[in-house]
Amino acid sequence: MNSFLKISFLFAFVIFSSCNSTAQKKEDYTAKIDSLIKVANPKFNGAILISKNGKTLYKKIHGVTDLTTKKPLQQDSQFEIMSNGKLITAVLVLLEVEQGKIDVNAPIKKYLPQLTQPWADSVKVHQLLNHSHGIIALDKPLLFKPGSDYKYGNLNFSLLGKIVEGTSGKSYSDLANALFRKLKMKNTNVYVKGQFPNLVTGYSIENNVYKPVTNSMINPENLGAVGILSTVDDLAIWNNNLHKGKIIKPETYQLLLRYTILSQHNFFGKEKEGYGYGIRIIEKEAVKYIGHTGLGDGFSSVNIYFPESDVSLIVMENIMPDNPDLFYATEFKIKNILLKSTLLQKM
Repeated sequence: MNSFLKISFLFAFVIFSSCNSTAQKKEDYTAKIDSLIKVANPKFNGAILISKNGKTLYKKIHGVTDLTTKKPLQQDSQFEIMSNGKLITAVLVLLEVEQGKIDVNAPIKKYLPQLTQPWADSVKVHQLLNHSHGIIALDKPLLFKPGSDYKYGNLNFSLLGKIVEGTSGKSYSDLANALFRKLKMKNTNVYVKGQFPNLVTGYSIENNVYKPVTNSMINPENLGAVGILSTVDDLAIWNNNLHKGKIIKPETYQLLLRYTILSQHNFFGKEKEGYGYGIRIIEKEAVKYIGHTGLGDGFSSVNIYFPESDVSLIVMENIMPDNPDLFYATEFKIKNILLKSTLLQKM
């Protein structure tokens, strides 16, 4: 073999080895997640989906719909996503904003004239959307001056659900379900008790004892806060549409992410980060991302999106620990696996 051929062969070998090594690194997160699921404590029972550029790269459906029947989870098994539904409500509000039916800087009394509380004239729609309203109960005074602080809750998003009902002339369920059908989210619905056979059973864990949650916290009054059922595939569709300008206009989308208040949540770190309209904006981690969590009725869910790499991570479980230190335990570890992977490289 002459010198030229030797050099050419060596160069090709180096290039091949480099590409192969890079491919292995890019796939490394899948093996790590697979290993994590096997040893997770509390055990993992649910669904995981990771997508990039709208294409599913990793999906794992692991566990059962019911611990008694042991029926395996299916791709169309529905989970209560709890507070991850708040972003959906925020988008429904912003769709009304685009039609000129809602002004986010208007007092909520304008859209809920039945409210007789003095604070109805001072709390703005904007403050309901980012939990800076100060409302702790309908029959109590405000906890703080609207816009001056942050207090997470469900009542404000229940009120937002009522506001869009008033401005659209449709029920919250009809409005949200119509959007889901438009987006072809075929396994996403607003909760109605007893209507969805694919809804899995939620479980609480206390002292390693798994108990089915028989009484749902969802009711007709709080659908805007916690009333959505979905799957990881459907939330991937949601992300791919919302973050690509296919639901609301780009300028409206920026309104969704523009924050005036900070809050702290353990899943997103020890520092206070921005809270927009039903979504958190995380800027202090190694990679910037946006997203939310949901917890209740024996369910937990995480939906986060990394804009710079167009990657979504969606996790749903139907087992929820009673110990707050264990909330989102597996989801937190999966997030950290991704943060250290090459998957999140800029597009």
